[in-house]
Amino acid sequence: MNNIPPNEAKISFQAVASFANTPDPRLRQIIQSLVRHLHAFASEVELTEEEWLHGIRFLTDTGKMCDGVVRQEFILLSDVIGLSMLVDAINHRASENVTETTVFGPFYMTGMPERGHGENMALTPGQPALVQGRVLDAQGEPISGAVLDVWQTAENGMYSGQDPAQPLANLRGRYRTDDQGRFAIRTILPVSYPIPTDGPVGRLLQASNRHAWRPAHLHFMVMAERHRTLVTHLFNHDDPYLESDVVFGVKDSLKVVYEPCQADHPLAARYDFTGSFSLASYDFVLGHA
Repeated sequence: MNNIPPNEAKISFQAVASFANTPDPRLRQIIQSLVRHLHAFASEVELTEEEWLHGIRFLTDTGKMCDGVVRQEFILLSDVIGLSMLVDAINHRASENVTETTVFGPFYMTGMPERGHGENMALTPGQPALVQGRVLDAQGEPISGAVLDVWQTAENGMYSGQDPAQPLANLRGRYRTDDQGRFAIRTILPVSYPIPTDGPVGRLLQASNRHAWRPAHLHFMVMAERHRTLVTHLFNHDDPYLESDVVFGVKDSLKVVYEPCQADHPLAARYDFTGSFSLASYDFVLGHA
């Protein structure tokens, strides 16, 4: 608190000290550090009362945009200021050769349908695609019965639940690996899309002269007994927003190529493609719990 007027420094000291008797040591550490840094921030920028009140209103508006089911504006805010990816990096300093993680995102929904191997989860139009691969452990052994909870946007860039015109289960589903750790997901080619800009986060981006776009991707939450749950994306390798993802979520290891395939491709008949489709392959590697 160098160069802070004594009265301001006293207020900050007293505020931090007021939490000294917090019984939970981890909560005490977190809240005291939070108060200390917030006070330092306010002093550094010499926050005005008008700016402070504007910030309170911004956070209030952010809470009002959260519906508890699909829309989570606070996660969106955390995403666009890079906090989500920072927390992700802190908590996944993996030494094993496992698949990299990325942001969870604000549009996951529980209770989506269990789907069979290669079942089509697309209930709305789009360019047909197949995503296949394996789930392995850190030693390269296949994991049987692993669950892949998958979700993505429709061609209009909106998720089911977010878009009332889509069936709730559209482009969502839970797939399981076979006894050789293999999975297959029939879907549509992911598209890039803007995050919602009709709330306070959108206003923040506009005021900051930032775009709202995410590169095309497919969300995965991969789970297996005795292994750490993996939350990640697969990104289209040629998307124009890979280098400027609004939520900073892209990692090189998560980029995949969708190869064009014709109707006579050997996989077409197996997965009921009657015309051309795109094919991506990827192996997920889970760390041990």
